[in-house]
Amino acid sequence: MKILNKYTYLFLGILLVSAIVILNFIPNLQTEEFDQEVIDDIIEGVTTTTIASPNNDNLNENNESSKQVDELVLTEDQISDIDKILMYNEFEKEIDDFDVYLLIGSDERSEEIALTRGQITGKRADVIILGLVNKNSQEITLLSFPRDLLIKNNCTGSLERINAAYAKNNCGGRAENLAAAIYSISGIRVTNFASFDFEGFEEIIDSVDGIEICVDKTQKEGFSFELQKGCQTVNGLTTLNWVVSRSTEVLVGEKIIDSDGNDTSEWKPMPGVSDLTRIDRQQYVVMQLINELKNFTSINELSSFINALENSFIIDENLSINKAVEILWTFRNIDLSNVSKFTTPVDFLTLDDGRQVLVLNDTIHNFLKSKSVIDS
Repeated sequence: MKILNKYTYLFLGILLVSAIVILNFIPNLQTEEFDQEVIDDIIEGVTTTTIASPNNDNLNENNESSKQVDELVLTEDQISDIDKILMYNEFEKEIDDFDVYLLIGSDERSEEIALTRGQITGKRADVIILGLVNKNSQEITLLSFPRDLLIKNNCTGSLERINAAYAKNNCGGRAENLAAAIYSISGIRVTNFASFDFEGFEEIIDSVDGIEICVDKTQKEGFSFELQKGCQTVNGLTTLNWVVSRSTEVLVGEKIIDSDGNDTSEWKPMPGVSDLTRIDRQQYVVMQLINELKNFTSINELSSFINALENSFIIDENLSINKAVEILWTFRNIDLSNVSKFTTPVDFLTLDDGRQVLVLNDTIHNFLKSKSVIDS
């Protein structure tokens, strides 16, 4: 009896310690509905709405964000040729054999971040990245969708940028509508999703004490960030401002600071900065964060990172906490050189008001086949 009690107490002690560890180190992440039946109904047009998207909100600052309005103004020729323009927005067949994780970064922002990036109301998907994990080979591919990609919304029937599909309406939730849009143009069915906002992005970077960014030229955007030529470790806010920058400038010649401490150097706009540039930066940061997972060697380091996730991430209700943590730990063993990174194939299309959107110039199926991501 005494032996039984001894082992009973030992078992209860282990159970108690395990419970304490779980309560302290496994986050209680926020969850949202992600119903495949709802997504299918959106795709098939079973559920529709004419209610304006809540993303059609006014922008409050006269800066770069003020150009990001949702209403698109097409020329008469573009309207008549819309089927031709969107000819690659239909998939040939479903792309399966992958576990597909959708990473969504919304442009919702805190007051502090709004000081440098501008204040907006509503949410749009500023980052749209699919993580494709081959079920057989376990090879990983990152596939980014530009936020300015032109689509026809399954739910509303309207022409819009894909970032505006991230809207909650009568058809479904934000992630459900976006997943339906992705499937409709690619044949890729999202398994699970995770989303974060600007503040969450900043907190995640800070939780790993910043990431290393390397640039070939000294560059800046106003007072929001400045990166020196070479490599440097930067915090979350600087990383965020670099990733989303549309008005990056590069230093011409040597940097000059006058006697009053003012920067009198010559700066010029960085050529070719676009939505695609931002995607390159987004993928760079994702790879850096994956690389940081290898540095977690203690429970305290893991706790710091997961605590940031708890406050910053929303995951779908079908993705258990244990599964999310398992995925993170699996990523610790990834050889980053074997991770493929792509952006959907696109061309620029200039609208009637001079603004630009992006349109597919090939089917995503053909593109992934050409990159040996899929066989047929």
